[in-house]
Amino acid sequence: MQGLRDVLVQARKNRVAVGHFNVSDLVFLKAVFAAAHELNVPVVVGASKGERDFMGVPEIANLVRTLRDEFDFPIFLNSDHTHSLPEAVEAARAGFDMIVFDLSALPFEQNVRQTKEAVEALKSINPNILVEGELGDIGTGSEIHEEAPELPKGLTSPAQAKEYVDSSEVDILAPAVGNMHGMLESMVTGEAKKRLDIERIAQIKNASQILLTLHGGSGTDDEDFRRAIAAGINMVHINTELRVTWRNALEEALANHPEEVVPYKILPFAVESIKKVALSRLKLFNNLVA
Repeated sequence: MQGLRDVLVQARKNRVAVGHFNVSDLVFLKAVFAAAHELNVPVVVGASKGERDFMGVPEIANLVRTLRDEFDFPIFLNSDHTHSLPEAVEAARAGFDMIVFDLSALPFEQNVRQTKEAVEALKSINPNILVEGELGDIGTGSEIHEEAPELPKGLTSPAQAKEYVDSSEVDILAPAVGNMHGMLESMVTGEAKKRLDIERIAQIKNASQILLTLHGGSGTDDEDFRRAIAAGINMVHINTELRVTWRNALEEALANHPEEVVPYKILPFAVESIKKVALSRLKLFNNLVA
């Protein structure tokens, strides 16, 4: 089976993107895996600090490894937004395929220096692990915002991206190109969509010549996704859309079965609802829709 780097390189050649979905528990993992398996496309599942703390680092690694081995299927695991080297090392030793080492809140020079140190340390544990660095400001958290954060000042410049990539030696770059973590209330209702700086993506790709990830993809305009992938995005993160779906699905299931107390009779409705969202995103990213 291809490793994650080969999968991303192949996606770049095919001008498609690999879908990345954060998972908070077995419900999310089952749903995302079912969607990818149905479409027979590679997928990455991510676990943020809070998600890793909740599920357990070795536990989530073993679950994903079991799915990959049992079904001989390209599902990969990412330690999403990892802010310290000890946390990154823990994930690498547990068998994660990828680490997002996110020091984007630090000054540029510190971000570069500490990220380079992390790359060296993590590659010594597993030479095949991919390390992603983040540059720019796309906000924090996957909550629902009442107002849009002030992010335009934190957009990534092509020149800075090249310097960062060359100096840190990361495998993947996550730039700020109009994307934003979380969603606005108007995005949840479908009244508004995130819009991306497509020209900036193309310029960053041309300058850095590296694999690019789009974080904060929830609520983004579909056509912007297509154009962003054509411009050089190779992986797209979706999280908040799944969480909103999970909440709505649980509320509906409980309302329809107010006396039910058996989890496995309620949770499948959430699994199917999340799977539908993952299916729609995977079809879009893999150019499987008209």
